[in-house]
Amino acid sequence: MTERTLRELAREGSLFLTERGVADAAFDARQLLAHLLSLDGTAFLLNGDRPVSGEDAAAYSALLERRAAGEPLQYLLGEWDFCGGTFFVGPGVLIPRPETEQLAETCIDAVVSRGLKTVYDLCAGTGCIGLTVAKACPQAEVYLFELYDGAYAYLEKNAAAFGLPNVRLVRADVLQSPPEGLPAPELIVSNPPYIRAEEIAGLQKEVGFEPVTALDGGGDGFVFYRAIAEKWLPLLQKGGFVAAECGEGQPETVARLFGQYLDCAVVNDLYGVSRFVTGTKV
Repeated sequence: MTERTLRELAREGSLFLTERGVADAAFDARQLLAHLLSLDGTAFLLNGDRPVSGEDAAAYSALLERRAAGEPLQYLLGEWDFCGGTFFVGPGVLIPRPETEQLAETCIDAVVSRGLKTVYDLCAGTGCIGLTVAKACPQAEVYLFELYDGAYAYLEKNAAAFGLPNVRLVRADVLQSPPEGLPAPELIVSNPPYIRAEEIAGLQKEVGFEPVTALDGGGDGFVFYRAIAEKWLPLLQKGGFVAAECGEGQPETVARLFGQYLDCAVVNDLYGVSRFVTGTKV
């Protein structure tokens, strides 16, 4: 059987995914092939005429089948970029989203401009928010709180890869009382589960591969925000800052929940959608 070139395989992969209704089929096909052959973007472009072995072509076909079945590209790659850093991802942990980069950047700005020293990242997952803040702000001590085994394993792996001395991992349930013996936070950030329980089954098939524990915000989607307001915001030092990501249509309610402790504002994302709640403890 004649070996196909890198360019030919990528074209075939794109067509295969397109026919199966995968969005961004060409991008996904290229990413999977480049990952399989350990090629960066430049090497991929420069080696379009490179023959690909039958064994590698078969492995690529298997990856395409998994992607067509809805398995997220990020899980298949095993990693994903966020704010210039690369994070390990896979089954058991929420995939970092582009809109969440704005949340991390907001926190970095607050730490730098206000001279904040103690940061809590609640429902940390991969650690993409907390580790990004810790890397950008070595003067701050960042505590990352996560409960679930699958997510905590990735949190540990990412923290080890970043190797930052100002990071502290804490196994804790955000719905319960905060652990004792920790310094009071000057900044609290969270991208908690916020999908209404009844809506989870109707989400796109890729999201169905992500852990329910990272999506399920309870019957009304606000169970974690209420817990943060009742159990965590009272710990915040005066003048401290809070930033939270919310689902569509949620920020105004979250601002009211947080408003008993904070002077709150609703912030739009880069697409003009109400996405975040920020606040200062007065």
